[in-house]
Amino acid sequence: MSKGIKRAVDRVVWPIVGLALAVGLWSLGARQLSDVEAIRNAFAPTAGFAALGRLLAAGDLWEHIALSLQRIGLSLLLALLIAVPLGIWIGLSPLFAKLTGTLFQFLRMVSPLSWMPLAVMALGVGEAPVVFLLTFAAVWPIMLNTAAGVAALDKSWLQLAHSLSATRGEIVLHIVLPGILTHVLTGFRLALGIAWIVLVPAEMLGVSAGMGYFILDTRDRLAYDELMAGIVVVGCLGFMLDVAARAATGKWVNRNR
Repeated sequence: MSKGIKRAVDRVVWPIVGLALAVGLWSLGARQLSDVEAIRNAFAPTAGFAALGRLLAAGDLWEHIALSLQRIGLSLLLALLIAVPLGIWIGLSPLFAKLTGTLFQFLRMVSPLSWMPLAVMALGVGEAPVVFLLTFAAVWPIMLNTAAGVAALDKSWLQLAHSLSATRGEIVLHIVLPGILTHVLTGFRLALGIAWIVLVPAEMLGVSAGMGYFILDTRDRLAYDELMAGIVVVGCLGFMLDVAARAATGKWVNRNR
């Protein structure tokens, strides 16, 4: 087998086989889910994909998809604005690292979803608590990867900058940030995955649209075929976002080799 054919098999054939097996297991699982035939049929792959096509054609899903992506984008932007400066500060200041290390590790291990009641009490019902929970979930991988990137910098470059009387701002802007961008992108990709997982339960906090709201609504309406369609959409969107983040990271790494 030539390398080109083997590469095509590895990239296309095996993933398709894996997806086909997953659909087969989905079908078998739906059959065991209930003794009621109508419920079994509603959870089956055929019903889910039929509902997905119907919802997309009618446009019922697009608003939910757009709002979920908007919330993820805003939350990741806020997480970057918070986490990158904190990570740089941790990497450049041993005292700050000692003061905050235990606190940050403690907060990182608290599930973002456990903040739901406090988020609603403090921020009310709507967009604010959802964005808070997503941002809280996304901050930690970006911050820790940024700090690791600063720690991995060649110390001779920092010493050279100090010997040339560079200011702290110049050092961060011209040496630290370019040197840690790969670590930041890696942290961003991890943060994207975590925030996307938190998105669905977070969007059950009283908002009127979004994929989490849509899935909760289908459950309440007993529209199980649409519920399965929503799960498929969440998985597909998360997969595409991860592919895009991985491609951006790979492109930057290859360009700077």
